[in-house]
Amino acid sequence: MLRALAVDDERPSLEELLYLLQADPRIGSAEGAGDATEALRRINRALESGPGGPEAIDVVFLDIQMPGLDGLDLARLLTGFARPPLVVFVTAHEDFAVQAFDLKAVDYVLKPVRKERLAEAVRRAAELRGAAPHIPVSEPDPDHIPVELGGVTRFVAVDDITHVEAQGDYARLHTDKGSHLVRIPLSTLEERWRSRGFVRIHRRHLVALRHIGELRLDAGTVSVLVGSEELQVSRRHTRELRDLLMRRP
Repeated sequence: MLRALAVDDERPSLEELLYLLQADPRIGSAEGAGDATEALRRINRALESGPGGPEAIDVVFLDIQMPGLDGLDLARLLTGFARPPLVVFVTAHEDFAVQAFDLKAVDYVLKPVRKERLAEAVRRAAELRGAAPHIPVSEPDPDHIPVELGGVTRFVAVDDITHVEAQGDYARLHTDKGSHLVRIPLSTLEERWRSRGFVRIHRRHLVALRHIGELRLDAGTVSVLVGSEELQVSRRHTRELRDLLMRRP
């Protein structure tokens, strides 16, 4: 059973988060803190009591934008501890996801928080703490990929994705209508979508062959035009890309 600490300076958000956590059977206890300074004091007591002590905390559900010490500041401080609790960010802002990953966050949940999405974050934390067995999930829909936008899960058609950009353990999916950040490494998408015509052109980019409009050669450098965006092709990927384009119907 996980022992959780929820941190949010907005009281209604904090109460709602605590309500959802306490309803999850994997959460043994959940308490709240109204700001990062109060949370840091509580975490210090937890660390002093030890992992099996009565004050122990396994996972912190942490808002980002708070007055004074914000959530990212607190997470950075925790990285300096010998045995810090796990961190799940719970925020209304998508823009900090890459920084959250750099701080080794378990998950990044967007507000308004949905019960199903929070349950997934709890599952990840439970597996890392060894508090729950791994339960296999059904195979994902091969034609769509789920993305979160404003607390709503939408399903983007893989055929609509023009290219993918690596951002740490996250990937940004680009379509003609915009982009979406997902917590999937580029290498995983490369393997999953190879049979669908996606090819690696650079350590940071995966491109759908059907969306390449031009292959450009300029003073020894190679690039491709995908929509209105020009992407560089690394030397190690140039030959494979040219061969694939030559064979493309």
